[in-house]
Amino acid sequence: MSRISPLARRAVLASLRPALVFVAIVLAVSPLWAGSITLNETGSTLLYPLFTQWIPDYAKVVPDVGLTAAATGSGAGIGAAISGKVQIGASDAYMSDEQFAQNPGIINIPVAISAQTVNYNIPGLNNAGLKLDGPTLAGIYTGKITTWDAPPIVALNPGMQLPHQAIVPIRRVEASGDTFIFTQFLDFSTQTWEDKIGYGTSINWPAVAGEKTATGNDGMVQTTASTPYSVAYIGISFRDAIAKAGLGTAQLKNENGKFLLPTVETINAAASSLDARTPPDERLTLVFAPGDDSYPLINYEYLIVSTRQSDAQTAAALRNFLLWAVSLQGGNASKYLDSVGFIPLPDFIRALSEKQISRIQAAGGKS
Repeated sequence: MSRISPLARRAVLASLRPALVFVAIVLAVSPLWAGSITLNETGSTLLYPLFTQWIPDYAKVVPDVGLTAAATGSGAGIGAAISGKVQIGASDAYMSDEQFAQNPGIINIPVAISAQTVNYNIPGLNNAGLKLDGPTLAGIYTGKITTWDAPPIVALNPGMQLPHQAIVPIRRVEASGDTFIFTQFLDFSTQTWEDKIGYGTSINWPAVAGEKTATGNDGMVQTTASTPYSVAYIGISFRDAIAKAGLGTAQLKNENGKFLLPTVETINAAASSLDARTPPDERLTLVFAPGDDSYPLINYEYLIVSTRQSDAQTAAALRNFLLWAVSLQGGNASKYLDSVGFIPLPDFIRALSEKQISRIQAAGGKS
């Protein structure tokens, strides 16, 4: 009888690990409490469509644990998790260094990888494959570039018959992870934006003639659709609504100078560099990930939670839900992520998330 080498044995165990984790979740949850527990989530409008899929299916896995979800914006999600108003704050943005230092018991757990699209409504050109880059978008959102046939846009799109029409920039009115990601894209590519404006879930936007604001990703889609010659930034989980509205999706210039659309391939290419760069606390910008084929506007989707829960039962319920959410046999399964344009966590990042999840316990003791 041949022996399996230690290296081969580790490889086999590694290949089985996701399935074993999922089985452990299912076996562990039911006996821990009598009655029901509700875990409340609020925050990211980009994550909300995913939660609406997760909630009914998780109820089939763990009937005694209920989930609620609300689309209030990433800023509200972070704040609600910090204050303890909810067990889960959903956010497209990680907590700032200041927030993180002031709230050492709050952790940022990636549960998937997402992307953001830049969309436009130019009658007759929404299928033309418009090209844009960070400095040009920064010029639009500061009011320095005011028409669609301005020289910087023409230079990016030679041969395209761009109209002499005023550009209507649309931005989020509430604190939002989408704003955080979009303004990082402008900040990292444009020195004047970095020097004068910066990035965040909420910033001091320059006043631009004709600009509009909207609430949530659904509001961004609706406002862009109803406003000819507008441009906006929208989370990829609303791609079906974007397509239904007939909006154009811009090709964006990446760090290597290539113009790319957000596809599974270009998002995966950007995600392939994450292992070496992601720190243990998993707070990391993914904007301008290196590589020829890397779409430049991707991000982790975070669940912001406290490591100190009110009691052992809630702590256990939260741990088990989060482990399910990051499992390839649970919330990271393609049947959920494909429909919203997300991709699953790489194995290394999943392991970091699982390690963070293991820290969740009852306040004042172990659970």
